[in-house]
Amino acid sequence: MAGLTFKGKSFVQNHHLLVKYHQLIPRKDKSLTDKVSLRDNLIIHGDNLKALKALLPMYGGKVKCIYIDPPYNTGNENWVYNDNVNSPMMQDWLGKVVDREDLTRHDKWLCMMMPRLKLLRELLTDDGAIFVSIDDNEVHRLRALLDEIFTEENFVEQFIWKKSYGGGAKEKYVVRQHEYCLMYARDKQRLPELWLPPDEAAESRYYKYRDAKFETRGPYRIKPLEATKSMDRRENLVFPIKGPDGTEIMPRGQWWWSRDRVEKAIEDDEIVFTKTDGGYSVSYKQYLLDEKGKKRGAKPFSVIDKLYTQEGTADVRAVFEDQVVLQFPKPVDLIKRFVHLVTQGNGSGIVLDSTAGSGTTGQAVLTLNQEDAGQRRFILIECEDYADTITAERMRRVIRGVHDAKDERLRVSLAGTFSYFDLGPAIEMESLLSGENLPTYGELARYVFYTATGEEFDETAVDEERHFIGESKQHLVYLFYAPDLEYLKQTALTLDRAKALGAYQGKRRLVFAPTKYLDQEYLDEMRIDFAQLPFEIYQLVR
Repeated sequence: MAGLTFKGKSFVQNHHLLVKYHQLIPRKDKSLTDKVSLRDNLIIHGDNLKALKALLPMYGGKVKCIYIDPPYNTGNENWVYNDNVNSPMMQDWLGKVVDREDLTRHDKWLCMMMPRLKLLRELLTDDGAIFVSIDDNEVHRLRALLDEIFTEENFVEQFIWKKSYGGGAKEKYVVRQHEYCLMYARDKQRLPELWLPPDEAAESRYYKYRDAKFETRGPYRIKPLEATKSMDRRENLVFPIKGPDGTEIMPRGQWWWSRDRVEKAIEDDEIVFTKTDGGYSVSYKQYLLDEKGKKRGAKPFSVIDKLYTQEGTADVRAVFEDQVVLQFPKPVDLIKRFVHLVTQGNGSGIVLDSTAGSGTTGQAVLTLNQEDAGQRRFILIECEDYADTITAERMRRVIRGVHDAKDERLRVSLAGTFSYFDLGPAIEMESLLSGENLPTYGELARYVFYTATGEEFDETAVDEERHFIGESKQHLVYLFYAPDLEYLKQTALTLDRAKALGAYQGKRRLVFAPTKYLDQEYLDEMRIDFAQLPFEIYQLVR
């Protein structure tokens, strides 16, 4: 595979590994929930690279769908490169607006995107997918970058979104009405089939016939049984079908179905014969509901039409009392379409947007849940100061209901809650020595558990009184810690504390503490692996 080269690539290829874990500080005053929790719908205010790394302990491999709308790098967006990479060249980039005159504009954009995409991939489930909106400025570079990170084999589609039905006054040559959305799977072999929800208008237009199965299968429409599309010749699909008067009907090419399936359909009264000048045409009944009682969907098309930017603006204005709070927001129905494609199975899964903006993705998730009784959750990350006043405020309004809205759907409260977090300081293990910026017990527990085991951290399993923070495949994990320097100076794993952990129950005990007063022989006898704070935690399970 041809590689993508750009300035700074060698410095950012593994930069995501060097990003420190940061605390997530709960903000009850900005949340809309009785109990702030990292298992709720989340809104996180802070740099999205650091926030993504902070989410890894709990959400690594757990996110089903990711949608991001990064800067398109048009030269007019005033975005700034802010990643503190250890390179003199890139240090010189810090804090400077990337405009059209910047000769390294594309290099900076790729350096910004690469570590974020690598972390996003780590957050995806094996059967999950990512959608990235982009336009012609960077689509070819983005495609090459995604091929490198996700591999070409996991490319699914480059959707063309017709974003506008008018315009052109500012265009010099061609009226550009489209953008793109690139879709990649974490593992395409595990990605389920993609179906769009049924179109209600199409239902009433096409599914207009009824028979004895109406109660269980709904209305049906008639579709030709003869294959009219170009397809490989299959001899088992060429055979005569007996018409109502006993005449044999042969296809001009071949049928869609095998002989056994046709005979079963005739027996079940699911074949329709229509008299023609030359004999009969053969059709089959396609019911609105499948045999499990579920509505039929449709394969998505690569061109997305009739979902315009103007609708996205209208969506936001409807929530914010006719104010335009941000320019060019995506339509809710566009994001709903992407989310539905990969979460339709049981209507569950975590949906992440690390460029949340006005919060369209959050509204799309809540709306989709209301429509199909789904249990999806959203995680929205926004670095700008409007994370509270726009992103979170939009969620507050749609959850409570916009009672004066012209759109009837907005007047109905969308079920849901969310917990709001600020990105806090980095968890510096060495800071335990000085007592500065000490993390909370929960934050340090999350950090050491994930770093040592690589497994999901369950905050509900924490029992601070027993110093227990969770169970991995190979260990029961304990942490002796308090955000207090005197406690850290005086606390050690002693014989009494080791005995208080309880009898050995089949899994070794992994114990984090400032120091220990036990020799290795006794630790081995009690099946204890000891990890000393404040040294950096390493991967114990090899």
